[in-house]
Amino acid sequence: MNSHDHIHPHTHPHTHPHTQAHGASRRDFLRLTAMGLAGALLTGCAQVPGSATVEDEAALLPVTVDPTATVEPTVTVESTVSSVLPGFDAFRDQINLIVEGDALRVESSGLPAHGMMTGIVSWQQQVPTPQNYSGTNAWTIPLKPALSDSPISAKTALYRGAIALAVNGIPIFNALNNRGDDAYLAGELDEWGGHCGRADDYHYHMAPLHLQEIAGAGNPIAYALDGFPIYGTSEADGSPAIGLDEFNGHIHEAGSYHYHASETYPYINGGMRGVVQVVNDQIEPQPRLTPFRPAGEPLRGAVITGFEATGDSTYSLEYTLNGQKYYVNYGFTDTTYTFEFVDADGSRSTESYPRS
Repeated sequence: MNSHDHIHPHTHPHTHPHTQAHGASRRDFLRLTAMGLAGALLTGCAQVPGSATVEDEAALLPVTVDPTATVEPTVTVESTVSSVLPGFDAFRDQINLIVEGDALRVESSGLPAHGMMTGIVSWQQQVPTPQNYSGTNAWTIPLKPALSDSPISAKTALYRGAIALAVNGIPIFNALNNRGDDAYLAGELDEWGGHCGRADDYHYHMAPLHLQEIAGAGNPIAYALDGFPIYGTSEADGSPAIGLDEFNGHIHEAGSYHYHASETYPYINGGMRGVVQVVNDQIEPQPRLTPFRPAGEPLRGAVITGFEATGDSTYSLEYTLNGQKYYVNYGFTDTTYTFEFVDADGSRSTESYPRS
């Protein structure tokens, strides 16, 4: 994407719809926790027929339309799931697990319980909002993964959508953004290895090693979308991970394949060693998202210095630009997203968008 040195903070080259924000009781869907605050952050995010695949945020790529996508009621999984795919149990207050045949469906709000955004120095003016990863729009992890005769390298493919799912229900994208640049080295990621896409969807681009302490020693911190587990930088028994292939994985002495995280590229699984279906450079199936506002533009020179939850469904992001502080305060009800932009001189402007 071309640079936009002339763009004023929170100014977009689009006409923005404005609607009157009004209060409404939030529907209690999965009772998830985000930013440590109890709340139903999956609520009010009903899937819209005709929604589009959301790829990474740097360029407007063609999108895949799924006019038949719907959201259906879900049921609680039996406790045996934890023994099938270890790691998820420690985050059961943030996710819901459902076994469907040979697949595990993982539901979440798309908002992690840890901090977000702080430390980003290359920002597209997107912010974290709850996502509808539920029902038929949940994440799918194969329970019986199989090695592929034609593995796919993330160096040359899979630039759209997620390639893995962390055990806290947050998707993990290719370490390379859709320009082919290392997102971490480009300064696009926060202190937790994530940022937000064009649908204001939070996701990681590197291994969430900070989840290991919560997931438990020896447990995976993520699962690739081919179904193979992703461990931290060491084996389950604590020994160093050695003999990794180009996909950051290997066949362990027990005879099973798994990936490892690393502190250098590829950081996470370096592609798909297992069997997957790829459509338009994206692994399928995976959730569909619909952006509710125009995509943000790069704000050159901005550094995000703070982000906090100010209520059950309100947030405040602080950033500096040319030595001055700016704020983006935003929140949502069942029906509306409302943004307040605070300039360095204290002047304020607001934008509102309907929430489908």
